[in-house]
Amino acid sequence: MKSKDSPDCVSLSVAMASYNGERYISQQIDSILPQLRAQDELIISDDGSKDKTMEIIKHYAEKDSRVRVVQGPRQGVIKNFEHALLCCKGDILCLCDHDDLWHPDKVDSLMECFCSTGAILVMHDARIIDGAGHLIAPSFFATRHTRTGFLKNIWKNSYIGCCMSFRRELLQTVLPFPSDIPMHDQFIGLMAERRGHVELITRPLIDYRRHGNNVSADHHGSLGTMLSQRISMLRAVLGRR
Repeated sequence: MKSKDSPDCVSLSVAMASYNGERYISQQIDSILPQLRAQDELIISDDGSKDKTMEIIKHYAEKDSRVRVVQGPRQGVIKNFEHALLCCKGDILCLCDHDDLWHPDKVDSLMECFCSTGAILVMHDARIIDGAGHLIAPSFFATRHTRTGFLKNIWKNSYIGCCMSFRRELLQTVLPFPSDIPMHDQFIGLMAERRGHVELITRPLIDYRRHGNNVSADHHGSLGTMLSQRISMLRAVLGRR
């Protein structure tokens, strides 16, 4: 008999937020589904795409009962991810963009890490590719000097949603997302730092795609804007029970 902490007894929900993703979304879904087990699911919240994204994802849902398509709230990327997460039923929640590529061992690696370390959140490294799939950098962690630590990640954020997975107990703490945070992934990561152990997997488990149309937290504003965002994030995290 398997224990409740065995990877085979833990269910995974993939929360994907999509918007105008027709160019890449099939590649991403095709990299995910072969790894999912019978108890796992892929939730795709589409935020009102104007292209063929909805047609594509509905086709997958018709063929595979593990895929469920839901209508997003049309209030931007943060609320769309919140909606996707609210629809998830799994023990482990995995954030997912529509334009990346998962490596074949991602799910097995995540399940083994959660069950062996007891971590509340796991984040893995990623290769960075461009819109055509060409390698930009072999390690996201190296480019961002990624490490755990609450104060470090308030000042210079290492958390990136497409590389993050976390336990359901953390979901109940982070939702709903505060209205004044710049991005949800940093908030989730900082809340995890306060609530439990964060584990880093230092090998790439996805290809993270950078192109002209995707949302990125790598932009830099004025010093005043950056300070204001950090203060807002700190207040949001410390104010959440």
